[in-house]
Amino acid sequence: MAAAPRLLVYTRTTAYRHDSIPAAVAAIRTLGPFEVTATEDPAAFERPLTDYAAVVFLSTSGEVLTPAGREHLAAHVESGGGFVGVHAAACTEYDWPYYGDLLGARFAQHPAYQPGKAIVEDATHPATEHLPVVWQFTDEWYDFRTNPRSSVHVLITADESSYEGGRMGPDHPLAWCHQKGEGRVFYTSLGHASEAYEDPAFRAHLLGGINWAARQG
Repeated sequence: MAAAPRLLVYTRTTAYRHDSIPAAVAAIRTLGPFEVTATEDPAAFERPLTDYAAVVFLSTSGEVLTPAGREHLAAHVESGGGFVGVHAAACTEYDWPYYGDLLGARFAQHPAYQPGKAIVEDATHPATEHLPVVWQFTDEWYDFRTNPRSSVHVLITADESSYEGGRMGPDHPLAWCHQKGEGRVFYTSLGHASEAYEDPAFRAHLLGGINWAARQG
């Protein structure tokens, strides 16, 4: 029997810290047949990451990597490893230009946590194939400094008319994927609250993104 794919789940924060991190880590441990290493220690990136099918930045924030860690993460992705960013991963490594290109966009602001509508643009991707075209969800509805559409494949957008405080206008990506070097990158801005990680639709969304990035199935 083949060994389970390994995930490195990184949750270090040097800025805002989400209360949902423990629930999010617990959820990933139960999502699929993965061997999960969860850490907040930047030393985990001080060596090559070749053992991992994907690295998951799970609501990280601020500067979380050493210079050597940055080199190893970039080498991991460029050589074919997967990368998954969840929620506040977009609030991370502002001082490292490569990371902005890797993720696709950087966090700008968010309105109050509230219900709204997410619109599925691509219903064939593993992260979205189970979702309705209009997905009712409650989250922080991140705005980004730039629209990533020109450099990524957008999977889900926000319907700003369905909630208060959106600032990106009618084209407001929420989740996307793209190729970086030989690697696959998936990002979802959703996942603020612990409740999200108990929601079957969100769990399937996250699992599909991880599987795609890690080339599983």
